Amino acid sequence: MAAQQPHQHVHDDAYEDAHGDAHGEARPAELAVTERTRHRRLRDQGSTRVADLDTILGAGFVCHLGVVVDGTPMVVPTVYGVDFATRTLFVHGSVASRSVVRAPQATVCVTVTHVDGLVLARSVFEHGVNYRSAMIYAVPRLITGGDELLHGLRVLTEHCAPGQWDYARRPNSKELAATSLLALPLDEASVKVASGPPDDADGPDGELGLWAGVIPVHTRFGAPEPDPALPAGTGVPAHVSALGDGSAGPAR
Repeated sequence: MAAQQPHQHVHDDAYEDAHGDAHGEARPAELAVTERTRHRRLRDQGSTRVADLDTILGAGFVCHLGVVVDGTPMVVPTVYGVDFATRTLFVHGSVASRSVVRAPQATVCVTVTHVDGLVLARSVFEHGVNYRSAMIYAVPRLITGGDELLHGLRVLTEHCAPGQWDYARRPNSKELAATSLLALPLDEASVKVASGPPDDADGPDGELGLWAGVIPVHTRFGAPEPDPALPAGTGVPAHVSALGDGSAGPAR
């Protein structure tokens, strides 16, 4: 599929208003470019702005974790949370933890992708996808206990559902012993964004008289669905209602 239009910065003013204080002045403006993150193809879709990385991470809570387990590559879907103040990504890593223990200096790759639209062009070659994506490379630290595990679980929980950590029962010692997180710094990342309509209107295919355009893709939370086992009269907490009406939580 052909390249899409050069991207617009995905930095979101409302997101910055909500999270800017947590970033503080220590947040760098630009991502360092490494051999792994250098944009070699479709460079116009690449971004080195830290604000773009943070907005993409803040807009979701599901990632794909690429690791090698027992000599076999695996890409594991899992949930994540970000501590923007310390520039740390926490990933739920029960499967990947085996790889970290056996190869503690091995680099992993975490990918977050948001699909924003299907681009239907006049020719099949020019079809594409509008998207926002980030790939983070790091040597993870395995967290299996102590205050850091509680902190990471809080970050992950609040990233997915703000307010839920203080509402629900906290993990007990047995549950904590069965839980592991991976902590990754956000120092090395590659960001790409594609947006806009098909790019074939000015060529010969523009004269074909065929429809072309974008089919937008939106992902959002719906209305809360209560557990049938709830006692009668159990109300929906305000923070859960806020997720359902889109006023809280990851902003897709």
